[in-house]
Formats: sequence, C-alpha cells, structure tokens
Amino acid sequence: MTNSMFPRGMTRRGLLKSGMAMTAAGLILPAGMAMAQAEPKKGGVFRIGIGHGSSTDGYDPGLWDQLYVQTFAAARHNYLIEIAPDGNLVPEIAESWESADGMTWVFKIRQGVSFHSGKPVTAEDALASLNHHRGEASTSAAKPFFDAVTDIKVDGTNLVVTLNAANADFPYLMSDYHLPVMASADGKIDPTSTDGCGGYIVESYEPGVQATLNRNPNYWKSDKAHFDQIVLLSILDPAARLNALMTGEVDTIDQVDPASIALLESRGVAKILSISGNAHYVFPMDARVAPFTDNNVRLALKYAFDRQELVDKILAGHGSVANDNPIGPANRYFHAEMEAKTYDPDKAKFHLKEAGMDKLEVTLSAANAAFNGAVDAAVLMSEKAAAAGITITVDRVPDDGYWDNVWMKKPFCASYWGGRPVEDQMFTTAYKAGAEWNESFWSNEKFDALLVAARSELDEAKRREMYQEMQTIVSFEGSTIIPMYNNYVMALSNAVATPEKVSNNWNLDGFRCVERWWFA
Repeated sequence: MTNSMFPRGMTRRGLLKSGMAMTAAGLILPAGMAMAQAEPKKGGVFRIGIGHGSSTDGYDPGLWDQLYVQTFAAARHNYLIEIAPDGNLVPEIAESWESADGMTWVFKIRQGVSFHSGKPVTAEDALASLNHHRGEASTSAAKPFFDAVTDIKVDGTNLVVTLNAANADFPYLMSDYHLPVMASADGKIDPTSTDGCGGYIVESYEPGVQATLNRNPNYWKSDKAHFDQIVLLSILDPAARLNALMTGEVDTIDQVDPASIALLESRGVAKILSISGNAHYVFPMDARVAPFTDNNVRLALKYAFDRQELVDKILAGHGSVANDNPIGPANRYFHAEMEAKTYDPDKAKFHLKEAGMDKLEVTLSAANAAFNGAVDAAVLMSEKAAAAGITITVDRVPDDGYWDNVWMKKPFCASYWGGRPVEDQMFTTAYKAGAEWNESFWSNEKFDALLVAARSELDEAKRREMYQEMQTIVSFEGSTIIPMYNNYVMALSNAVATPEKVSNNWNLDGFRCVERWWFA
C-alpha cells in the first residue's frame, strides 16, 4: 500500500496496492453567488468567531475535544498526513508512506522542515509525538488508535509502525487532529509547549477567550498560510457570533443558525457555506445508569420523536435524517438499506412494556454549546415523547463549561460529532468498549469483536458486511440517539475567498481554513 490515490469502487485487492479516497466535499451557496477563485494572495488579519472554547482548554493534544482547539491546533501544527479537500490523503510531515502487508507501515519523514523554535523536524519527533498517546498512563482520546500497535521505531529518516494485524485504514488514523508532530527532547514531547511546525506562530492565548497567531515566515508550504495574522475568538452565543459578523468584528463564523441565513443574505454582508458530510448531532445515554441500562428503554426513546421534524426545524433543511447511525452517507460502507426508525409512539410504548414500564421519566441536559439548536431539539423531542407516555424534562444548562461539567457527566445529554473519514476511526473513537470518548459508556462484545476483525479483512464484500452489521448493532442496541446528520453551515464575509473545494471531513474546511483561505 502506498500514498497514491484511486477512485472509489476499486477492489480490495486493488486497495492493497494503493490508498483510499473520501467523498468529495459538497458546497451550497446562495442562489447566484459564486466563490471567488482568484489566485490566493498574502496579507490581512483573519478573525474567526467560533462557537466553542473553554477556560480549561490547553495545549495537550490528547485532550483536544472541540472546534476551537482543533482550529487553533491546525494553525500552528502539521501532521504526518493531511486529508485534502477532495478527501484524498496527501503528504504533510510524512512525504510518503507504504506497507507491503498492511501490518508494517513505513512513513518517510520530510526533510528541511523546522519548528517555530528553529529545531529541525525529525523522525524522533514523530516517534515521541505518537508515543504521547500510547501506554497505560496516557489520557489521550487517541489512545484507542494505538491498541493494535506493537512497536514504533525510527529507521534513519523513516518512522516504522508495526501492528498486530493488517489495517488498510491505518494512514487515515495518522491524520487525526490529536496527532500533531511536536518537538521532542529525551524521547518525549512537552504537551504544554506552544512550539509547532505549522503556518502560524502563537503570539498570545487566553483559553476560552482568544488566541492570536502570526504567520510563520519560514513555513515550508509556500502556497499556504496566506494571512499575516490569525485571531480566534470564542463566541459561544449564536446571536453574538452572528452580530460579530454583521458588524465586521469577525470575518467568519461557524455553526450559523439556519434561521439566520435569510437575514444574512438580505443584508448582503456575507456568503453561506453549507457543507454536507458525516457530521451528526447526538444524545448519548449513559448505559451504566438506570433506566438506560435496559435496551428496551433506549429503543422506546429512539421511536418517541420525529427525526424529520428536527431536520426541518433545527437544521432548516441543512442536513438529513439519521437512523441512530454514526456512519454517514459520505462513508464508504454506509448502510443505506438499514431498517429506518420513524416516529412511532405505539412502538415506543411496546418497548416500554417490554422493559416492564407503562411510563418513563428522564431528564435531558442540553445547551447550545453542544450544537446550535440543541435546547430546541430537546424540547421538540420532549413534546413528541409525551404521546408515548414518556416525560422528558429538559435541563437547560449553561453553555460555559458544558464539555467539562455536563458531557460524560450527566446520564442523558446533547453532543455532536464531526464524523470520521473511515468507519474504523469513528467506531474506535466513540463506540469501542472503554474508549476515552465512548460518551455513552456502551459495551457490546459482538461489536468489539467485529471491530477488530473488520480491520484486517481483505475481502471487500465481507468487510462491507461487517461494517454494516456494526452499524445495525449500534443503531438498534446502542445507547446513543442520533437523529440527524448536520451540514457544516458557516458564514464568510464577502472579503474572504476559498478554494473551489471545501473539505467536508470537519468544520471550517477540515480546520484548515486558517491556511487554505485568503482575502480576495
């Protein structure tokens, strides 16, 4: 396997001789509006209002958990591998990678790249950066990616990673935002360091408030990092973000309330990017805590609300119905033929009866910090659930500190996921038993066994069957309600230009707007 790319539809045998590609990004603009395609030019201060950020955010890559720190990281760091806007894997610090058997992967480290401190980037730095996420003491959310890794070593300018079984998707894991290449000393990275080898150098950072970065004059990518300065502002309130854009205080905002799109278009001050991909909004239920220990209770809740209503009213059509499936339409093995769940109070009552109940009372904690419209979505779910004898009390918790005080703390809450480019990465990160970010604390032996087996299955048809069976298990036995796939909806001032393709693997152009976009 090498880092050469090929179109979808290639056989598994072909996969073992090449690489993989994601679905290309979708791009929706207001009628009659086209993105500027002039040649990128340097200059300007690019200010982004982001609907995330917390006073507890920090520099440790293993702990990054939301869009603010992810974008901040993309500004100052590089990774072994980058996912391009068209979904292909492209070289970054690893200028090439290959494997003869899918078990031993050799990454050739790019020479001539330096950290902001002036230290050359080496294979030893890459080794220490990956090892930060390994071992019993690691608290990294990326730790599950390395469960199958038996050894990582340096061989000259190469980094050699050995797995306990073949995994054709392993290079995709190396693009994960938790895994930047950081400077090392004595075999370890400093997780509190501001040093990086990316396009921008940190000038100042106040967690939960603002980060300011200046362009790296020695950046090895001469065709990227166009702005003189980047300013990242944490603006949790959707109305405040919108106002900041309309008054010219920021140039771009994320998580645009779909109800605000008409206002923006009528004012003519901004253009809308609506990108479809694998992102999804979720309501995890703690599978360790009654009544969510009973799958019949979980199924009752899954049938007790109207998914299309949420897409229509919360997303204003900028998304699609999800079937409690974290694998999205842009994934290779998406199970489009799975039995669909629709609003069915009678079926919800049936599952309550199977659980030995004639009614159910639960509390759902939500804040718009989880996703824009999360509180309204919870209210709509509560209203519909009443017909099934289910009382959902909506606990409107504060936006500030949501990810520290509510997420994975309260037994039933709102959350979101950006999706992942490959099925294994999504499942390993959030559904594998014991995973750091298994937010529902769900465990299923059959699912975990299939997860391991699918990685090394070389028959394309069998692998598809395995991944689709896992999707069915998560949908009908899992402890997470997944009602809708959401588009990434952003608003850009008319001065901001983007490439023709904008990535759909994450928000803000895969976090890379800071180095891919420019002022027209």
